[in-house]
Amino acid sequence: MEMYFFNGWGNLLRVIIVGVLAYAALVFFLRISGNRTLSKMNAFDLIVTVALGSTLATVLLSKDVALAEGAVAMALLISLQFIITWFSVRTAWVRRLVTGEPLMLLYRGEFITTSMQKARVTQDEVQSAIRGSGIADVMAVEAVVLETDGSMSVIKPNAESSHSSLEGVRGSR
Repeated sequence: MEMYFFNGWGNLLRVIIVGVLAYAALVFFLRISGNRTLSKMNAFDLIVTVALGSTLATVLLSKDVALAEGAVAMALLISLQFIITWFSVRTAWVRRLVTGEPLMLLYRGEFITTSMQKARVTQDEVQSAIRGSGIADVMAVEAVVLETDGSMSVIKPNAESSHSSLEGVRGSR
């Protein structure tokens, strides 16, 4: 029963030493890779962030994974994310493959049910996003867009602008 609560001072010392070194390695890799690595711009970025956290936890708590192996795994994840985002910025099909496209859920007070069904979003969730933006009347909304990161953008009408942020949004009219 004692092993469940305390496995010895050596194990604690290992966690402290490996934890400090693995954390320093992760910070180093993140600094050289740039700010995009930990952004939450889309689901792909979130997956990389979660994978980095999982790798760090594994290095800290598993005696079977050496610090060098964990550092290489973190460097590999960050490198792959860097390569994929580099290509996605330069190539439209890679960008669509990795990030998807924003999806119009509501346009000028009208719910777009086909888009909502495709995104598995309910009318209540769209209305919640509208209320969260401080708008009470659905008809006072130009559009609601499901962004590639899973958030909903509520767009207010602006008759004075000739450049719409809705250009290129799938389902826009």
